[in-house]
Amino acid sequence: MAETVLSMASSILGSAASKAATAAAEEMSLLMGVQKEIWYVFMKDELETMQAFLVAPEVSKKKDKLVRVWAKQVRDLSYDIEDCLDEFTVHVGSQSLSRQLMKLKDRHRIAVQIRNLKSRVEEVSSRNARYNLIKMEATNTLGETESYMEDIRIHSASNIDEAQLVGFANPKKVLVEMIDVHANDGDARVIFVVGTGGLGKTTLARKIYESKDDIAKYFSCCAWITISQSFVKIELLKDLIKQLLGEYSLRTCLKQLEGKAVQVKDLSSFLTKALEDKRYFIILDDLWTIDAWRWINTIALPSTNSKGSRILVTTRNAGLAKECTSESLIYYLKPLDTNDAIDLLLRKTRKTQEDMKNNENLRNIVAKLVKKCGFLPLAVLTIGGILASKKIEEWGKFYKKIPSELEINPSLEATRRIVTLSYDHLPSHLKPCFLYLSIFPEDFEISRRRLVERWIAEGLVKASTGITIEEVGENYFDGLINRSMIIPSKVNIEGVVKSCRVHDVIRDITVSISRGENFVYTIGDDVPWIAEEKFRHVAYHGSKSPTRGMDWSRIRSLTIFGERPTELASSICSQHLRMLRALDLDNVPFITTQKDINNIGLLRHLKYLHIGSGQSEQYIYKLPKSIGKLHGLEALDLRTSYISKLPTEITTLQCLRSLRCSKIQNYITYNHTKPLPLQFVCNTLGLPFLLTPYKDCSRMVAKLHRAYSSRFSDTRGVRVPRGISNLKALQILEVVDLKGTSTKAIEELGELKELRKLSVTTNGASGRKCKTFCESIQKLPSLLSLCIDADGLYSPVGSLEWLGSASSLPPLLRSLKLDGSIGVMPDCFKSLAQLVKIRLRGTKLEEDKSIDVLGGLPKLMLLQLYPSAYEGKKLVLRHGAFPSLRKLVISYQSQLREIRFEEGASRQMESLEIRWCRLESGINGIKHLPKLKEISLGYESKVARLGVLQEEVDTHPNRPVLREKFAILPTASTGFVIMPT
Repeated sequence: MAETVLSMASSILGSAASKAATAAAEEMSLLMGVQKEIWYVFMKDELETMQAFLVAPEVSKKKDKLVRVWAKQVRDLSYDIEDCLDEFTVHVGSQSLSRQLMKLKDRHRIAVQIRNLKSRVEEVSSRNARYNLIKMEATNTLGETESYMEDIRIHSASNIDEAQLVGFANPKKVLVEMIDVHANDGDARVIFVVGTGGLGKTTLARKIYESKDDIAKYFSCCAWITISQSFVKIELLKDLIKQLLGEYSLRTCLKQLEGKAVQVKDLSSFLTKALEDKRYFIILDDLWTIDAWRWINTIALPSTNSKGSRILVTTRNAGLAKECTSESLIYYLKPLDTNDAIDLLLRKTRKTQEDMKNNENLRNIVAKLVKKCGFLPLAVLTIGGILASKKIEEWGKFYKKIPSELEINPSLEATRRIVTLSYDHLPSHLKPCFLYLSIFPEDFEISRRRLVERWIAEGLVKASTGITIEEVGENYFDGLINRSMIIPSKVNIEGVVKSCRVHDVIRDITVSISRGENFVYTIGDDVPWIAEEKFRHVAYHGSKSPTRGMDWSRIRSLTIFGERPTELASSICSQHLRMLRALDLDNVPFITTQKDINNIGLLRHLKYLHIGSGQSEQYIYKLPKSIGKLHGLEALDLRTSYISKLPTEITTLQCLRSLRCSKIQNYITYNHTKPLPLQFVCNTLGLPFLLTPYKDCSRMVAKLHRAYSSRFSDTRGVRVPRGISNLKALQILEVVDLKGTSTKAIEELGELKELRKLSVTTNGASGRKCKTFCESIQKLPSLLSLCIDADGLYSPVGSLEWLGSASSLPPLLRSLKLDGSIGVMPDCFKSLAQLVKIRLRGTKLEEDKSIDVLGGLPKLMLLQLYPSAYEGKKLVLRHGAFPSLRKLVISYQSQLREIRFEEGASRQMESLEIRWCRLESGINGIKHLPKLKEISLGYESKVARLGVLQEEVDTHPNRPVLREKFAILPTASTGFVIMPT
């Protein structure tokens, strides 16, 4: 995998070169007594020259071992330069003279590092010249990778008959309908087939191309062109002429050009003129870039052709497809379903369904194998080919060895190349972002927000003019989705991918690449120790820890999914982790305590800290004051802790963009006869607890501290200090306890002009504080998401009627969650023209006016009415109301008896979900919902005339599905009867 070594080195080198050219580097030169030329000129120039060598085409095609070794040395040097600059920034840079004098030891240590790095830069540069590693030789031949991929496609074509019977019948049918061979006039239509490598795009296209009944008899000429990543334009035009017009036409064309050099324009003119009056069908297989498509479309194809010609293109890049054709002409090829994948594996291994019925072990291992293959046909076929020569008893052993087999087994070379080719073709800025995914365990659902925040903290996302760094990170994520490198897992109502997964077989190869690059090291139960390498990112997946070889001082990120590492037994915040940028403990199965974060100030480089919503409670009850030393901290997530307030020192963290902190609520048996503080104490120091042998008092201490510091509040919010307005970069803030927060601090919330997401609790807050908050949110021009919770866990539902005093709400608001009594929806809500989602609970909305206000919101797609949100007996969606609504969720509305859709209402609605409602008058008017796909009745839903509803569903032109979990059918005697389905 030589290409990966070069590309990764180039990417990391670019980051180091950028840092070496910053003002911080110039400041370092001055303060450290180092000549400016060492960093600002020499270092920058040398690093940029190295990067230029690495990205040269002549280098990227070389497989010389010396070049790979040199690239690794350049990569390690780049990391060390970045570390040195970071050390300077944290310990010396931008400090007062008195502070600099106190840092003499650090200054001396960093000065020594600078001189050593300069020597290493000079040595690495001279090594290139000494061994004559890079020879600039012009070449027009295809690279080894492209040639090898041609062999893979030939191999795929040889399997076409085998794959034809498994999972391709329906995709072929749909694609033929999109091609529409019977429309023999109009402009040439461009159809794209999009999907990840190994999914069978080429096989599907080949089946259509070779189908005489579907294609050949409808077109006068056809051509199949494989677009290599470095295709030769003249050769491609010759190939098109030969296939579309015949061998004789190509000879005629070349004879006309005899005696002069063959030019692109000559071949193009001959081809386009000949095709003007022909109905042609062309397949362009494996298109990689928009530039390649633009050239082919402009130069190789006629600009005017009204014969109904068709161009079918296969690509891995959905973004490219969207730029080249309309969405309706893109077919997204999906992985095989489970049964088809099993069928294909059984065929390849010459086993039968009968064999599976009679052998439980075979059933289990086959299911694991197809999942490991990601249901990708190529992976299933290649692994099936290997298993065909093995006994069933050996399949389990092979399954466990698949990650290592992918590295060494020649039979799996095709599968390995499919992934590495996609990786090598990624833009340089996406390569480390993709390898970063190997941190997460197999089949893990990776949150979009979590991933982007971590990329930013690691410096993998580069800021761009006119766009925020978060938006750049979001674009990186979408880039990997569009290139089929990661697969969407959860998609919101707007079609935005909120989480993703990586196919198992792709992840195994990615882990292998990451280890080879010394980028990410994953430590599992099968890896008791590691070799002495300088890994920058470490992830614990099992219960074992390395016994030797770990250089903790170089680690930039630590992620734990398994048991607590023995090296961090006393405290997670170890002084050995001095270069740590990201500490992610979101999914730990063990308990973290106050002791683990007391020394958080030691991690001076920390930019991302997440300790929260894992499987266990986190007995952390306060943030230490040393948090104020983490001046580079960008994201702090301490949800589900026992923290009741944030320290004043948090206001000094001016780089902070995301601050999420909430406390665990007090689950106690509420008793009106006892004062609330007494109930807290009884709950914490209860008799069963005192009689239980329990050596660790962390939980008790945390609960007592929470109860006292929160003044026995039962909300999940935390108090924020005065000075919160200093956090000018803050974009996410949750959850603020207005009752405990001072009026001044609440007023300061209105100064956070970059705030995008805000969540607060108002239970027990005074009217003055609520009014101040109302005034503050009106000053937030960037706010996109707002959550207001007025409901305490053990107190009556609070009031949100004070919202009616607002003259307006943030104009860009897209998501709104309200939990508390409001009665009538205020008029200011009418101005929420950008609102997409609204969730209401305990609002006790009255009929008519409130629904009219909601129904008039032009972009509202999701409406969720949770317990006591609506007080009316009828919910009527009138003509013209809810023009964009796609999903309506109604849960536990005790007063509601009927839901009715009038003609012309909710024309975009696709889903209706009812829970815990007694609809004695039923659901009426679904015939007026032309796009309805699903009605879900569940959790004790009682719906009258269910049979009539089923008939309406059956006769609906869109054929929606009626899903019943606990459907209620009417009877003559009782009216309703619960009937599980």
